Amino acid sequence: MSGHDLRSIGVFTALAFALAWLVALPLWLGDGLTSPLFPLVSVAMMTTPAIAALVVVFLMDKPRQKAWTLGLWPLKPARRLIGYAALGIFGSIALVLAALPIGALLGVYPADFTNFSAFQQALDEQAGAAGLGEIPIPTGALIALQLATLPLAAFINLIPALGEELGWRGWLLPKLMPLGTLPALLATGVIWGLWHAPLILLGYNYADAPGWLGLTAMVLMCTLVGALFGWLRLRSGSVWPAALAHAAFNGAAGTYLFFARAGEHIDTTQATVLGWSGWIVPLVLVAVLIATGQFSPAKHPAGPPSKPGST
Repeated sequence: MSGHDLRSIGVFTALAFALAWLVALPLWLGDGLTSPLFPLVSVAMMTTPAIAALVVVFLMDKPRQKAWTLGLWPLKPARRLIGYAALGIFGSIALVLAALPIGALLGVYPADFTNFSAFQQALDEQAGAAGLGEIPIPTGALIALQLATLPLAAFINLIPALGEELGWRGWLLPKLMPLGTLPALLATGVIWGLWHAPLILLGYNYADAPGWLGLTAMVLMCTLVGALFGWLRLRSGSVWPAALAHAAFNGAAGTYLFFARAGEHIDTTQATVLGWSGWIVPLVLVAVLIATGQFSPAKHPAGPPSKPGST
């Protein structure tokens, strides 16, 4: 890795982190996660890795094939791209959902897979607040309907997720590949996790944990899940499957509320995909991919070809 590459990575990382803290500053100076600005801030923060990547690509590296360097192009072979995109969407949803029965079996997720009591309680409270009677749709049917629409959330959330993935897997991961595939995946995951610090230290995702524990858990989760997103990037040669996987992951994250037991506390450092019990499945998947050599990008290079192409 050249000195110029190291400088580019340093500038990208510093800029992504600095912009994230700058965007989150109103929360730190105001009411934190209860601020009415939180939804806007959280979405705006997701754009900062993309901004950092675009600054480095256009002002420092200046490659001839900028769109290819970022993983935005080419959109072919179409069959491969669509296949990995579908795998990213449905795989991410499966990861989030699989964490729940595993957490229940390990005794860290208070589940109610039969009566959906926590979700039913929330529905009753909302109906009461709105002055409505009993909701005519059975709770189980309502949950099934919401689960069926989760793939659609991948496309609804795609633009914000691309704001992150354009930086992490679009630009940074291929840039780190001269270090070796596994070091590149590890470094990308750790950087991605630490980048969340402005929100995690305010209690986001890990409301009951001290800041250091919440941030540690976030780094570990991002490293494991990020390795799977990175696999999509390397094997497809495109950032789009990783972005759709990230979008689907975010869209499915709240499903733990469907199956929780009413009146029980959920410790997200232990339960859901955010906690250690939810890392078992991605850890096994990463181990299998490593053992079978599936992280090798040799057949589908992530970088541009030597001849001129589309920009």
